Amino acid sequence: MPPKPFEPVVFASAEASAWAPLLAAAWAAREQAHAPYSGFRVGAALIRRGGEVVSGCNVENASYPMCTCAERTAVCAAVAAGMREGELDAIVVVTTADTLTPPCGACRQVLAEFAEDLPILLDNGRERALHHLNALLPFSFTGRNFRPAP
Repeated sequence: MPPKPFEPVVFASAEASAWAPLLAAAWAAREQAHAPYSGFRVGAALIRRGGEVVSGCNVENASYPMCTCAERTAVCAAVAAGMREGELDAIVVVTTADTLTPPCGACRQVLAEFAEDLPILLDNGRERALHHLNALLPFSFTGRNFRPAP
């Protein structure tokens, strides 16, 4: 029997059960964060079309501008594994900060390259909230802004 075609998982609410594997992967990735300077550990996990979960953590450097956020390490790992535009379905970002921590501006821009209306779940162990990238980064600049029309 041939495999069934992939059906995207619905990430309609912050409490949807579909978030569970991403949350587990993001919390596990957070434990691996390299944050010796700030102590601010972040984990992220995304899901690619097809169901593959890819995680990332923040990696600090003594030269602070050289730091890499968890969201971007997850995207880079997914791209290295073959992810292309349109294959990013959702992402989770976890911290233990007092307030929920959304992706920074650079991460928002990188995420927009793969999914402009990306569902983003934020969690700090006490609360969670669901956002969409197009609300966090309205009028994003992507390849559509300079590529010729098909």
